[in-house]
Amino acid sequence: MLLSLSSRSIKHSPNAKTSLLPITAKRIIPSLYRTYATVDTQNLIEKIVQKYALDLPEGYKVKSGDYVTIRPHHVLTHDNTGAVIPKFKSIGATKIYDPQQPVYALDHDVQNKSEKNLNKYTNIEAWAKQHNVDFYPAGRGIGHQVMIEEGYAFPNTLTVASDSHSNMYGGIGALGTPIVRTDAAAIWATGRTWWQIPPVVKLELTGKLPQGVTGKDVIITLCGLFNKDQVLNTAIEFHGHEEALSSISVEDRLAIANMTTEWGALAGVFPVDQLTIDFLRKRQRRLEFVLNQFNVNGKRQVHTRINNDTIQALIDNPIKSSSNATYSKTLTLDLSTLSPHVSGPNSVKVATPVSELEHQEIKINKAYLVSCVNSRANDLKQAAQILKGKKIKEGVEFYVAAASSEVQKEAVESGDWQTLIDAGAKILPAGCGPCVGLGQGLLKEGEVGISATNRNFKGRMGSPQALAYLASPAVVAASALSGKIAGPSHMPEYQQPKFTIKTNAEASSIENTSAKVEALPNFPSVIKGELLFCPADNLNTDGIYPGKYTYNDDLTTDDMKKVVMENYDPNFVNIVQPGDVLVGGYNFGTGSSREQAATAIKSRDIQIMVAGSYSDIFKRNSVNNALLLIESPNLVNDLKAEVGTSALTKRTGWHITIHVAEGKIAVRKHDGEEKIYKVGSLGRSVQEIWLANGLEGWVKERL
Repeated sequence: MLLSLSSRSIKHSPNAKTSLLPITAKRIIPSLYRTYATVDTQNLIEKIVQKYALDLPEGYKVKSGDYVTIRPHHVLTHDNTGAVIPKFKSIGATKIYDPQQPVYALDHDVQNKSEKNLNKYTNIEAWAKQHNVDFYPAGRGIGHQVMIEEGYAFPNTLTVASDSHSNMYGGIGALGTPIVRTDAAAIWATGRTWWQIPPVVKLELTGKLPQGVTGKDVIITLCGLFNKDQVLNTAIEFHGHEEALSSISVEDRLAIANMTTEWGALAGVFPVDQLTIDFLRKRQRRLEFVLNQFNVNGKRQVHTRINNDTIQALIDNPIKSSSNATYSKTLTLDLSTLSPHVSGPNSVKVATPVSELEHQEIKINKAYLVSCVNSRANDLKQAAQILKGKKIKEGVEFYVAAASSEVQKEAVESGDWQTLIDAGAKILPAGCGPCVGLGQGLLKEGEVGISATNRNFKGRMGSPQALAYLASPAVVAASALSGKIAGPSHMPEYQQPKFTIKTNAEASSIENTSAKVEALPNFPSVIKGELLFCPADNLNTDGIYPGKYTYNDDLTTDDMKKVVMENYDPNFVNIVQPGDVLVGGYNFGTGSSREQAATAIKSRDIQIMVAGSYSDIFKRNSVNNALLLIESPNLVNDLKAEVGTSALTKRTGWHITIHVAEGKIAVRKHDGEEKIYKVGSLGRSVQEIWLANGLEGWVKERL
């Protein structure tokens, strides 16, 4: 159960090294209570983690549920590097542990030419130069795309990013997963962080993807078919026969893996196959051409990370899941039954066939071909093929930004870039821009937009009173052309997608431990308060803390107090009172990795929350920033049944007494009735971090 970590404490080996991080493999690997396996049951995710796990007992094989200390291959930070630097300094660190491990790429607010933002970017570049860290300036491209192009996210490696779309690296066969800013500071200082290996879901792909159906259609369909949190906080492994996998290009795999984030997963990894090798060979040729274009010394230069040796090593040393691998669930999807789909409005969990929406005559005001999910060269080509020789519908604004400067060069060389311009596209610099609600072209109140981005949460791309749909580049281009949601002239007819789901009872799963633990000195043994109920399921971080504030590093705690929950319920700030215990629905805090979602809640003098379940990245941010969390599906269900869900924010009149170390809460309802709920206890590790006012303080105490 959530936050019962130290109740599984392990005795230290006499010669074990002490980790600088609060949760070490030695202290709380729950699976040390299981017998060492003689049969290999590791899946691909576990095998990759095994390579990067530190301080394991000899012969120990990691499994889902294990808390492990990891040393990631690389760690990406973007504009939030500016916020990580003071965290790094505040913990007392002065030197980056391994300067080759971090990567900095400026990509979010690249349209902002204010003196303040330019100074921020200048300071980040100077910091990178001072510490000899690889740096990519504004305009080079979206960090995740750069990580692929430059080989930092490489097949069979574990690479993390302080951004929720690091899942994208799975398209190339890397295990990419998000961390948060505080983790990034700890990695800079120590080279390591902690991770709990999630339950792993096997997704078996069958059939062949029809012509005109893209990777974006695949992931939109998956988000719509499995929209009840079936894969929440899991890692996805994509499997399938050669016919199925070979019908999905690496660029489409990147799109699918990217949006496993919106599906609720912590990672989505494709196998390394011949398509992967061919993709790397093509990239190698491009890199070596650039490196040697003006080479006059006669010695041919090779790229550091993508070269003959690194690619051959993949071929010679394949990593595959065991034939006896265990999975928490097995899903199947018949690719041959898929057709173009659209997600929304304002939800990734609603997927509708394009053919159905066409009949509804949904007029659009804006169309977007931007973001890390769908602005690669082939995406731009799909749009250009539809728009060639034609003009965008009058009254529609069509915004285009390449995923990177490299992508834009390729599109220019092919002629696709000029085709888009001739059709009337408004060109934006390579970067995130409107996808995160920054810069030009945002949706205004009452407008409708269709976008090839990955999120359409209310208010993310502009006004909360706008409607946002997600679709493939082809559907976005066709819609921009017709002025309403529409598909290309030639697309497969709709048929009911064929899929299955099976829960594997014997699979390795995360332990649900609620053993009683003692409260540490100065840690409150009991917390009391009135329940403040926000009943929405899947309440995302954009709803909790709008993206337009995320990269303003000067916002004070008092500023946060005024805007918390602004996109969800503007009246929240008038209802909440100091000392309330906030109760959310299921999958609370889904979405981006912004830590302000946790700190903004904390700014209202809320020290503990209850929810049916949480997004894993929100849990991470909360633990690291000393916001206590408890899961109680039963309490949430009772509140929904008895208090109701009609109000976005409701003072319940119910009062709670939380016995934080015992794993017990007592609730007294407004009529005096009292009910006891069993929950996970708050273990020693979480108590230690809370007492230090967060992970920064914890690390600082131990440096």
